[in-house]
Amino acid sequence: MPTPACGVDFGTSNSTVGWSRPGQPALLALEDGKPTLPSAIFFHDEDAEVSYGRAAIADYLAGYDGRLMRAMKSLLGSSLMDGATEVQGRSVPFRVLLARFIGELKRRAEAAAGRAFTRAVLGRPVYFVDGDPAADRLAQDTLAGIAAGVGFAEVEFQFEPLAAAFHYESGIAREELVLVIDIGGGTSDFSLIRLGPEHAARADRRADILAYGGVHIGGADFDKQLSLARVMPLLGLGSRLRSGKDVPSTQYGNLACWHTINQAYTRKAAEHFAYIRAEAGERDKIDLLLKLVRERAGHWVAVQVEEAKIALSTEPSARIGLDRLAQGLGVDVARAAFDACVQGLVDRVGATVRALLADAGIGPGGVDTVFFTGGSSRVPRLRECVSALVPGARSVEGDLFGSIGAGLALDASRRFG
Repeated sequence: MPTPACGVDFGTSNSTVGWSRPGQPALLALEDGKPTLPSAIFFHDEDAEVSYGRAAIADYLAGYDGRLMRAMKSLLGSSLMDGATEVQGRSVPFRVLLARFIGELKRRAEAAAGRAFTRAVLGRPVYFVDGDPAADRLAQDTLAGIAAGVGFAEVEFQFEPLAAAFHYESGIAREELVLVIDIGGGTSDFSLIRLGPEHAARADRRADILAYGGVHIGGADFDKQLSLARVMPLLGLGSRLRSGKDVPSTQYGNLACWHTINQAYTRKAAEHFAYIRAEAGERDKIDLLLKLVRERAGHWVAVQVEEAKIALSTEPSARIGLDRLAQGLGVDVARAAFDACVQGLVDRVGATVRALLADAGIGPGGVDTVFFTGGSSRVPRLRECVSALVPGARSVEGDLFGSIGAGLALDASRRFG
């Protein structure tokens, strides 16, 4: 008999692997009995040990010397993909780092399932790269090559919002026109699709898809805007040099973005920081910045920002505490202030959804259900924006971190049998 096929959701923030079996949960346990594996690797400096997922983040936060890599999916389609970074004293191509993580994802899934997986449907955003079809295709080809290299002999792809739609479809009893809103760590993806029991039995679903689209905005971008607006000014962003010019912002941008934090630790960056401190008008702030860099605490700060963002999805305010840099250092953020930080991103998401509905010829009252998935779909201002576009639709929240993986597992069973 052919080996079973799985669905792989390699995410910017979290990853899952699904295997569709009657009467069994679709998602396989990947770490400590949990179906999600945070997309993170930590390379220890003192030995050859490598940790993954929650363990990787815990090792970094515990203060072990080493290198944390996170949000690696964001490298796909970027100019960094063909580059390398220093890990454990040697230069390692980014392709190799992605292969190590995806290989570990496969290994853990096979251990949980008790069998090998050589065929898979991988999720992909609607656009890895906005407005550049050639770069987008190259990103998919790169991911396909990496998947083949770790042992997936047969690989197919499915748009992530369509996979989420298939998961939602498995639990409804009548036909619905559904707008799927998938806000992941790196991208926002959307699909408008007719779902229902009769449609689920069809092998070819192209006629059911009225429109799909996406934009390269995700949870990491919300984190970045919050960090630049409220945290980085405490470290000198927006202050002046003695010449009267603004302090250069490049390294602040690197420190505010998950997949570029390590660029602030390079020799070139060190020369840049030395110049800033020598010319700074507010050296106390720059000294805090230099402490962050010396201690390689960029990811620690990013965690504090991310936790505040998550809290602001349900609470009216949150504090970003930075006591590791200086006792009592931190900033309180009201939800209204967070909304202001991310309004530009929300507007771009809203414009993309509005264009998708127009392309499909669907008016504000034509959508039955809005299905939200992806961790950052909980951002209240974003939900308000989408709901205003389809005011008559009911809102349904799926498994924010598991809907795509479960849908990919269903798709894998249909494609491969």
